[in-house]
Amino acid sequence: MSVKYFYLIIFLIIVAAVTRTDAVLTIVYLLVGVYAVGRWWSRRSLSHVRFTRAFTNRAFLGEKIPVKLELTNMGRLPVIWLRVRDLLPVGMGINQFQEVIHLGPRQRRRFEYQLQPTKRGYYQIGPLSLYSGDLLGLTDDQKREGVADHLTVYPRIVAFTKPRLPSRTPIGSLRYAPPIYEDPNRVFGKRDYRVGDSLRRVDWKATAVLGRLQVKQFEPSISLETMILLNLNRAEYDSQRWIDATELAIVVAASMANWVVGEKQSVAFSTNGKDPLAADGARIDVPMHKGRLHLMRVLDVLARVEAADTLECVALLRRERVRQAWGTTLIVVTGKVTDALFDELFAAQRSGLNTTLILCGLLSQVEEIKRRARQFGILVYHARTERDLDMWRQ
Repeated sequence: MSVKYFYLIIFLIIVAAVTRTDAVLTIVYLLVGVYAVGRWWSRRSLSHVRFTRAFTNRAFLGEKIPVKLELTNMGRLPVIWLRVRDLLPVGMGINQFQEVIHLGPRQRRRFEYQLQPTKRGYYQIGPLSLYSGDLLGLTDDQKREGVADHLTVYPRIVAFTKPRLPSRTPIGSLRYAPPIYEDPNRVFGKRDYRVGDSLRRVDWKATAVLGRLQVKQFEPSISLETMILLNLNRAEYDSQRWIDATELAIVVAASMANWVVGEKQSVAFSTNGKDPLAADGARIDVPMHKGRLHLMRVLDVLARVEAADTLECVALLRRERVRQAWGTTLIVVTGKVTDALFDELFAAQRSGLNTTLILCGLLSQVEEIKRRARQFGILVYHARTERDLDMWRQ
């Protein structure tokens, strides 16, 4: 009940008591009755309103996401007026959706609006709030709230074509230029027999047709099992540009995972970032696997993860390198290189891993870092901005 309305009732009661006028007392009864009926009506009618929100809860940057709201009055009383408000996070194109409607008995109303996310992340959509009251506005607005939904927006993915990642694992599905590992399942031609050729390679049908010994030629191939290690310790990036640098590192990790899975290879992922769905201090990793569904699991983590003051990259690398099989390609994405990190990278290289270091953001002495890495046989790439990722598109 509004303050002015309350004071009016008190004033009329005093007038009725002093003047002992039945008309004034009747007005008091009427106003109190209107208030009671209006309050009861708005509460009961609002309690019978059912509402749902439907949308695709995963999306890519720039994608338009239609959100459908449906409200149904399941009761026999009409909702005289109903204000519908859906709260939305920043960066969705709109800040909130709001409508004021009338909802008759058993009536259903549908609404639709669009979200267009401009930044990756894990966003809360809602909660959806309903407000109602009496026609005269004498009672306080009644309110109902629904549960909030969540939208996962994946990071930007750059379509790589030739990342040039090393591998020592033979007999896979990737074509490999240096003829080190020949795959007996990939026959690409025949040639005349030479002294020293194994009889297992003789193609007897071609020999019978040509009348001279023919041997099969096999195409070299490799298997590229890849472990992506993403450093999101904020202290290991440039203090003034750490936001852009860490976002670039996430784009690199997502694009690498997309390329590896696109080549039908297995990929694993680990990071020291902060996941809002994980407990504090919990390990954030996705085990080795292949397939598009597995890629979605990696992208889910990359959409949610945030840079924070967490475990150092050296400790993360030390923890993860001992868990990887011989021949695994290890990609370390970071914004800073220290002597301790070089020691761990060299230890990973000696244990049979193929190590690639990708530096993101502004760094000094990049050429010196590359020179030291060449001594250990470690590939080093440096990307200042997203435009530099074109080196893997050529």
